[in-house]
Amino acid sequence: MSYPGYPPSGGYPAFPGYPPTGQEFVYPPAGQYSYPPVPGGYPPAGGGSTYPAAPPSAGYAGTAGYPAPGGYPGAPQAGGMPSYAGAPSGPGFGVPPAGPSFGGYPQPPAQSYAGSGPAQMPGYPSGQAPSPMPGLPAAMVQCTQGTIQAAPNFDAGRDAEILRKAMKGFGTDEQAIINVVANRSNDQRQKIKAAFKTMYGKDLIKDLKSELSGNVEELILALFMPSTYYDAWSLRHAMKGVGTQERVLIEILCTRTNQEIREIVNCYKSEFGRDIEQDIRADTSGHFERLLISMCQGNRDENQTVDYRKAQEDAQRLYQAGEGKLGTDESCFNMVLASRSFPQLKATVEAYSRIANRDLLSSIDREFSGNVEHGLKAILQCALNCPAFFAERLYYSMKGAGTDDSTLIRIIVTRSEIDLVQIKQMFSQMYQKTLATMIASDTSGDYRRLLLAIVGQ
Repeated sequence: MSYPGYPPSGGYPAFPGYPPTGQEFVYPPAGQYSYPPVPGGYPPAGGGSTYPAAPPSAGYAGTAGYPAPGGYPGAPQAGGMPSYAGAPSGPGFGVPPAGPSFGGYPQPPAQSYAGSGPAQMPGYPSGQAPSPMPGLPAAMVQCTQGTIQAAPNFDAGRDAEILRKAMKGFGTDEQAIINVVANRSNDQRQKIKAAFKTMYGKDLIKDLKSELSGNVEELILALFMPSTYYDAWSLRHAMKGVGTQERVLIEILCTRTNQEIREIVNCYKSEFGRDIEQDIRADTSGHFERLLISMCQGNRDENQTVDYRKAQEDAQRLYQAGEGKLGTDESCFNMVLASRSFPQLKATVEAYSRIANRDLLSSIDREFSGNVEHGLKAILQCALNCPAFFAERLYYSMKGAGTDDSTLIRIIVTRSEIDLVQIKQMFSQMYQKTLATMIASDTSGDYRRLLLAIVGQ
């Protein structure tokens, strides 16, 4: 689809993280690219580990239907993730410290169910269930919550006026800008841009760029991009020029829903005039290339009913393709992990542990290496505990010398309206410090203030 008018004709000056010159599109219609709340979460399977005693997660109940934001609906929020021994300590894939958990991986926050919403949510009943198993009652809906909610009593014209005053004359009132952008949804920010141009005949993004610089500029521009465009741009930027940022490809393509992926692929084509599959083939190779091509199809099974018989069969198939033979049948791992629903993969992980006396993440660590290993693990980690996956990515973006600001910005922005509350909870549980504390120690100035405002410090 085309987005005429965004960015404005003539483009913006070269900026790492912003659209190239001459590419134009219109802001998407209100709500077109908003992330709906995510249904998900499971009671434990019979005989499985129990949930830790914890207060329910605060948040709004997920709404009915599919797809869900930031990972596939039904991404289990309970049961924890098995350890993945030997995982490299590079950004996003290091082993978190042991906590209240099983297998060395933290338990996700306790579930909170709402009494409304027509979404049918399948899950694991206590005790043995026939295969395939029925879903849970419609009212059993996992709550997720972003730290940014749509502002009540929103007035795009008033906000446009506030931003205009903040940038007019000598100096810039950065705090006034932060107060607006950190407390408006992405959809509301699109309306502010349109109102600003109507009221003043000027482009808000150009004005912001002329007043800001560095990381705070990149962060604010990311906040003003429509969500689908930001993902498409991030993928293009990861493959453009010398070198490839493989972890960006993994983070986006292995965690988005079918609908989100299809919209990203279409946006990539319409805005950059390129075929994403061709770019992936040109920048990657081997089994990693094939995994990413599979992800680009947006055809993962979305049936949320768990078939335990199939889970047992898949677990046996994966064992025979890896631990149970000399060498590895990589295509078998690709087929199962790229096509099964996230709830189904969770059941497969549990079945695999019984068959192999080893968790599947550890087996992948033994059988694979490099980017394909990271990609396969990312899929399983999101199937088992999506907030923990992003919490880990955030931790390693700031751990050690220097900060991976692009990763920090991308995750904070893309998860701010989806599940950043749950990510913060997992971060504290995994690393015994708050996300806000680590951001405050690794950033400074207006950049720090805006990040902390989004995180909800």
